[in-house]
Amino acid sequence: MLNCLRVRSFRYESFGGIVHLERPRALVFVDRAYARRLGHRDESHWSSPENEEPVVLSAPLEAHLQLTNRCASGCQGCYTGATPSGGPNELGLEAWKRAIDELAEMGVFHLALGGGESGDLPWLGDVARHARARGLVPNLTTSGQVRDLDALVAIAPLFGQINVSIDGVGDVYRRVRGYDGFVTADRAVVQLRHANRNVGINCVVCRENFDHLDELFRYAKRKKLRSIELLRFKPSGRGAQSYDLLRCTAAQNEALLPTVLRLVRRHRIRARLDCSLTPFVAHHQPDPRLLEWLGIRGCIGGDYLVAAKAHGVVSACSFAAPPQGGPTVSTLRAYWRQHDAFEPFRAWRNNPEPCRSCNYLSLCRGGCRAVSAHITGDPAAPDPECPRVIAAVASGSLSKRNASNGLTRKSQGFKIVS
Repeated sequence: MLNCLRVRSFRYESFGGIVHLERPRALVFVDRAYARRLGHRDESHWSSPENEEPVVLSAPLEAHLQLTNRCASGCQGCYTGATPSGGPNELGLEAWKRAIDELAEMGVFHLALGGGESGDLPWLGDVARHARARGLVPNLTTSGQVRDLDALVAIAPLFGQINVSIDGVGDVYRRVRGYDGFVTADRAVVQLRHANRNVGINCVVCRENFDHLDELFRYAKRKKLRSIELLRFKPSGRGAQSYDLLRCTAAQNEALLPTVLRLVRRHRIRARLDCSLTPFVAHHQPDPRLLEWLGIRGCIGGDYLVAAKAHGVVSACSFAAPPQGGPTVSTLRAYWRQHDAFEPFRAWRNNPEPCRSCNYLSLCRGGCRAVSAHITGDPAAPDPECPRVIAAVASGSLSKRNASNGLTRKSQGFKIVS
């Protein structure tokens, strides 16, 4: 089946390998037999028993690069705490090129470029071109609040996907972000969509915009956008200070899945949920095989993805603090292989109750580590906003102290994971 599709690259893994498809855009996990059928027969990569599940992949699938922490917008929930002056010791173009070289050597497939507002960097196009030259697909997230929109539009075709961050239409945008920027963001959407058909929206779901998601879906449909990516509001950067004000209520979290399904059916537009929303999907007890088929899974930080801060230090995800004495991109390859790398992200199999007995643990992986760290002080704790955890506390089976403590398809020897 894969032989008739456009293959971009292949990476060996202990179970077989990963095929990077250019069209349709996907990463496909294949077993050893299927890899051989595709012409990949280097047995040196398959010394372990084939049925032995790898604890971690040989390298991340994706790297999120925070190219800068400079941004003039001042959003009240900014997860990086970006400022107009940025942060100290930010990497420049040549350093980021070397970082991309290292990620390419590791076998990373995708780059997610962001900030701050990386759309204001005069060398953003050079970064994207270098990534393309090394075989990586660069994607971009922008607020659209850029100094020179024409310059950003000119390099838009370099990106595989561009997402414009819009948390609501009209005044809802102002209430969430703290400033009136919807008109500017809308202008960016329109012009970027003319230059690149793969433009979508990033929306951070919060208390202020939950009841207005229908307006945002209608807007995305009207603008003929590719998709809406829904993200959970996270207590990172300035978001830590505004978290109690903006985070969704427990009732909103429980209503997330039926709300999204209703809007997808009504507006016929694709919606994606970020990994931290998985506990609220699992709350409705869908068939776990269906979640796997839909590519809905929990925290994959330190496993499927890593994130590099603007000064080059690497963390498990964009919302997590780097590990003590953590790696830079140049030392990531050696760090990746350490047995205790990116703890507690990789230790989700050891999660305590009520995660341990949950049928969705292998998909949810214990919820959002950033939320657990903020609320409980322990990133290894079960996600305290998970409805199952809340119910366990309410029933007395879990003390408050302990509570504080892409498309997937399997067939013919392969599965599509993103």
